[in-house]
Amino acid sequence: MKVHHLNCGSMNMPGALLVCHVLLIESADRLILVDTGFGLADTAHPWRRIGPYHKVIRPALREEETAVRQVQRLGFNPRDVRDIVLTHGDSDHAGGLSDLPWATVHVSTTEEYAITQRPTWFERQRYNSHQWAHRPHLVGHAPRGERWRGFTGLTPLDDLAPGLFLIPLPGHSRGHAAVAVDTGSRWVLHAGDSFYHPGTLTGKERPPVALRLQEAAFAQDRAALRENQRRLGSLMGDPSILLVNAHDPGLLRAALAA
Repeated sequence: MKVHHLNCGSMNMPGALLVCHVLLIESADRLILVDTGFGLADTAHPWRRIGPYHKVIRPALREEETAVRQVQRLGFNPRDVRDIVLTHGDSDHAGGLSDLPWATVHVSTTEEYAITQRPTWFERQRYNSHQWAHRPHLVGHAPRGERWRGFTGLTPLDDLAPGLFLIPLPGHSRGHAAVAVDTGSRWVLHAGDSFYHPGTLTGKERPPVALRLQEAAFAQDRAALRENQRRLGSLMGDPSILLVNAHDPGLLRAALAA
């Protein structure tokens, strides 16, 4: 499978420049997105779709950065994007869903519950109802018995493409997950918001204060987040794995150069 690395949402948060790192996967019979970044409606109605927090993260909201426009620019028909796999449902990951309303959206069953039921005050804030108003076909995937590189509960998404897996990585959100893609020559592991800065995993560089505060503010389960960061750290430097996250611009640049 061929994997394209896209930035679908530049953000100029005070103290940190961020991206929305999205994967576009070419499989045998379809296109698959991993996350979507911000969408066209977000660029037009940021207050409604993102809420007051957009004044903190300060997204550029450029139409040309939306996933649908980048799919077109690469020469593909957006209708061929038949499936979208979300690491989680936050507004900077799900904003582009409404640009591709025909696509089936895949999440963990725990995240599906959080998105549809929004059982806590915090979850009612983080999952913006306007971004989900088009009622996408949402499919929840329960953990299975598969194991991979120290992680358990993998769900194979073989109906989408062979070598595509959803990996439970709770902590940032109730049902946060990573997505692993076997490209044939190596693995691409999109860890979503399990970490914001590589220094969190390596210990070689202290993440900016803004990112440490952001991580703490949005973590649903800090103990689970720390444990998953420890396990992800063991994969850093493994030449058989390209480890990326959702928001670090350096990891996006490295992926584009690889």
